[in-house]
Amino acid sequence: MADKKSSVTQKGEKVSPSQEFKKQAAIQSLAEYKRLYSESVKNPKKFWNTQAKDLLLWRKPWKQTLKWKEPHAKWFVGGKLNVCENCVDRHLGTARENKAALIFEGEPGDQKTLTYRQLHTEICRFSNALETMGIRKGDRVAIYMPMVAEAVVAMLSCARIGAVHTVIFGGFSSESIKDRVNDCSAKLVITADGGWRRGKIIDLKANVNEALKGCPSVENVITLKRASNRVHMKKGRDHWWHDLVANASHVHKAKAFDSETPLFVLYTSGSTGKPKGVLHTSGGYLLGTTMTSKYVFDLRESDTYWCTADIGWITGHSYVVYGILSNGGTNVIYEGAPNEPGPDRFWSIVDHHKVTIFYTAPTAIRAFMKWGEAHIKKHDLSSLRLLGSVGEPINPEAWKWYHKVIGGGRCPIVDTWWQTETGGIMITTLPGAAYSKPGSAGLPFFGVVAKVFNDAGREVRRGRSGKLVLTQPWPSMLRTLYGDNRRYKETYWSEYDGVYFCGDGCRQDKDGYFWIVGRIDDVLNVSGHRLGTAEIESALVSHPSVAESATVGRPHDIKGSAIVCFVTLKDGYKGNDALKATLRAHVGGEIGPFAKPDEIRFATALPKTRSGKIMRRLLKDIAAGKEIHGDTTTLEDVSVVRQLQEQG
Repeated sequence: MADKKSSVTQKGEKVSPSQEFKKQAAIQSLAEYKRLYSESVKNPKKFWNTQAKDLLLWRKPWKQTLKWKEPHAKWFVGGKLNVCENCVDRHLGTARENKAALIFEGEPGDQKTLTYRQLHTEICRFSNALETMGIRKGDRVAIYMPMVAEAVVAMLSCARIGAVHTVIFGGFSSESIKDRVNDCSAKLVITADGGWRRGKIIDLKANVNEALKGCPSVENVITLKRASNRVHMKKGRDHWWHDLVANASHVHKAKAFDSETPLFVLYTSGSTGKPKGVLHTSGGYLLGTTMTSKYVFDLRESDTYWCTADIGWITGHSYVVYGILSNGGTNVIYEGAPNEPGPDRFWSIVDHHKVTIFYTAPTAIRAFMKWGEAHIKKHDLSSLRLLGSVGEPINPEAWKWYHKVIGGGRCPIVDTWWQTETGGIMITTLPGAAYSKPGSAGLPFFGVVAKVFNDAGREVRRGRSGKLVLTQPWPSMLRTLYGDNRRYKETYWSEYDGVYFCGDGCRQDKDGYFWIVGRIDDVLNVSGHRLGTAEIESALVSHPSVAESATVGRPHDIKGSAIVCFVTLKDGYKGNDALKATLRAHVGGEIGPFAKPDEIRFATALPKTRSGKIMRRLLKDIAAGKEIHGDTTTLEDVSVVRQLQEQG
């Protein structure tokens, strides 16, 4: 349960955990964090040896902790383990056996709980079914499913038999499915007839059928009956999930695989150009996600944890499936939209399931702010003891609102910076060890050596902005881009010699805290000033009238880039010229006169994917008066784009 006493003291922009929280935390002081961090970067092989032995179950010990030949890493060389066994089997025969592993809630309101014993049974049956279909170690399996328990079963079953899964977000179009399936030559697709979203059925099987007209590598399709919508099943290729598992044995012995056995390929957005297939392997990735889950979320045996991310994204892989289950955690998963049937759906789930740890995105937080506190006050959120933020820099205004309104002023917030490529959390504030700074990602996690470089490749002084780099290999790092090692080197290792280039703008303050200012390609050059779009957006959202904003650049003959801001307003405010002038002056006051937006456009909504990310490339086209290009099928509401074009 949550701390009874107030768990924060605020001094300016620093927010500290309560003594009560610190006493129960896994890491209880800044001194303890600094000691462990120092060990992790000064003697990383010894540090990671200890962590791997303590946190994971190995079938065979490794001979070499790290084999590093820039830019390729191999961790725990010669060691063998099974990722699924670490997530499920090892909890059997312990007190966790009958503990809830997954608590599923569908958008229509249906619920299902799987204990670790029950999850193991489902995985064994499906693993046997996969092997009956001819799936073997190294085969690629595409998973295109709604956010249901069976999607987790599918992932873990692939891991159990050594197949490489590639999860495709359920909002992607048939063309996007085809691109990803063909890139990795998937042999099997696992899908569902449909899934629920905003009260409607999304016809997933139809998208798969269309995609497979151009996917010669696919031999079979397994379809889960979820929404009972009518679907076309091709004889000989298509099989119902329930038919395959009906007679499958519930006994399946997990095999041990080499630590560097590929676990999954996950494609980055690919909104422009060919999607990048990020390849993660087994031992190092599992250690990174297990360890960060344990310490960043301060996981306790009694916790009920909910990460709102879809498993189609890396957050769903690392902090819905692998990291949480390997720690024996209880995981809530929800299928649908946060405002279906009403804007209080998330808080209803928190209240009903007594969620203690809640991990979501700043975009969602700003939506909650816009919808108002009345929906939140309908429900008892006193079970919450820790909050998390992921996906993009969180502006201080949203951070403070999240802390006060959702956390009741008592819950520490772990803002987390990391990437699909890093596999796990890299920069954050360990909740019992250090104070947080609203808007800052925090301090580097163990083993993470992060620095801020200028264009010449030299580290800048603290307080100066530059490019974020990582100078030391870490266990959960990507190994390459699937089938494209040259692109891997060019994308991540060519900016500077010998270091990983993150692609993010950043500054580090005098206390060592990192402030992420957004992607480098989201940094505008305005009359010689480098401005992070996230900084401008944060300034806008700090004004009481603004619910959410998105900033893009438009080519300008004199200044290089003109600043165009799309703004949604809170209820009770009207967009007019006077408010535009007020907001321009507000940004100028917050950042400097050079940062005043050239143009402010009011919008009823911003174009977002179903995962909640703002599609800024569309806004760039709209701001420049160009035709919309690229895939728009992942948009939550396509009509938003049309409205913005008409307003322009």
